[in-house]
Amino acid sequence: MSLTSLRERLVERLAPASAWRPDGPPMRSDFDLNPGAPRPGRTLRPAAVLVPIIARPEGATVLMTRRSDSLASHTGQIAFPGGRLDPGEDAVQAALREAQEEVALDSAAVEVLGVADGYETVTGFMVTPVVGWLVEPPVVSPSPDEVAEVFEVPWDFLMDPTNHRRDFYDPETGPRRWFWAMPWRERYIWGATAAIVRALRARLYGDEAEPAAAVDEDAA
Repeated sequence: MSLTSLRERLVERLAPASAWRPDGPPMRSDFDLNPGAPRPGRTLRPAAVLVPIIARPEGATVLMTRRSDSLASHTGQIAFPGGRLDPGEDAVQAALREAQEEVALDSAAVEVLGVADGYETVTGFMVTPVVGWLVEPPVVSPSPDEVAEVFEVPWDFLMDPTNHRRDFYDPETGPRRWFWAMPWRERYIWGATAAIVRALRARLYGDEAEPAAAVDEDAA
């Protein structure tokens, strides 16, 4: 296993945080699997999530949350810490602030390695994934108003495409909606969170002749 190679790959393949722009176009979206769905013209609201990668000696993990059942939207869903940008914030500042507010993650413990592909949600947000590196397992405390649970998922599970599947649901009106899902144990990782993970894998390993071997080198 080589945490060093994983960190080096992240630094090499991610965009530097300084390259982020508030008007940057999304590279991925909820519409990728649903090209026929209505896509209204609109100004996307900027948001950011933190993808916290924990460099555990036994293998890298990614910190995720399960949203509180009392929230007005996306109740109970698996997510990265994050939310919309406050006035004057950039993506990194927003992601770190939201992680502090949601799970009491100390910003000083996070080394920001870069930003991944911007993601457009069907709800009208342009989400910037900010990738952070933690050399020690963090002490976290979920805010009960926002987060029901904090947990870690192995990096090699998330990067294995055999764990990525296309699921769907049929809304009361309109066409069937497809989305990415990555069920892990009793948790159902899906939607934008799963799509951001899949896009991150493509950015890191998409041009490798043997991507599975490269993933193994980084996090097996």
